[in-house]
Amino acid sequence: MKKVIFISSGGGHLEELLALKDLFDDVDYLLISEKTDTTAYLKEKYENVEYLAYGTKAHLFSYLFIFTFNIIKSFFIFLRFRPDYVVSTGTHTAVPMIRIAHMFGKKTVWIETMANISTGTKAGQMVYKYTDKFIVQWPEMLEVYPDAEYWGTVF
Repeated sequence: MKKVIFISSGGGHLEELLALKDLFDDVDYLLISEKTDTTAYLKEKYENVEYLAYGTKAHLFSYLFIFTFNIIKSFFIFLRFRPDYVVSTGTHTAVPMIRIAHMFGKKTVWIETMANISTGTKAGQMVYKYTDKFIVQWPEMLEVYPDAEYWGTVF
C-alpha cells in the first residue's frame, strides 16, 4: 500500500485538503496540519494525525523560530513515516515537507489554493520547481504557472 503524507496549514487550506479525504481509504496516510484550537478535532476524526507548530508571518521574529522548528520536525516526521508521496494544498507549513520529499526523490503534488485566481502564492512559488505535479484550480493560473495542470476545484 502506498504511503502518503497529506499536509497543509489550517483554515481554508486544510478544508481544501480534507476535500480529498476519500483518498485516505486507499492509502496508508498521515495527515499533518498546524496545532490550533480549530484543528484539535483532527485527532478525533482521523486515525493518523501529526501537528506542526502554528506560526504567523504577522509576528515575524517568533515566526522565524517556529518555521525553523517546523523544518526540523518535518524532517523527523518524514524519516519516521517514509512516504511515497506528499500531497499539499499549501501553504508555508507544507513548504519544508515538499522540499524534504523532493530531496529524497519522493513524488510531490501541490494543489495551489482556489483563493487565488490570477496570482500565485509565495509558498506555491517556492515549491513550483520541486513538485512532480503542480495543480491549479483556475485556468487563469496557467499563465502564472505554465507547467501546471488545471483540474478544476477540489470541491
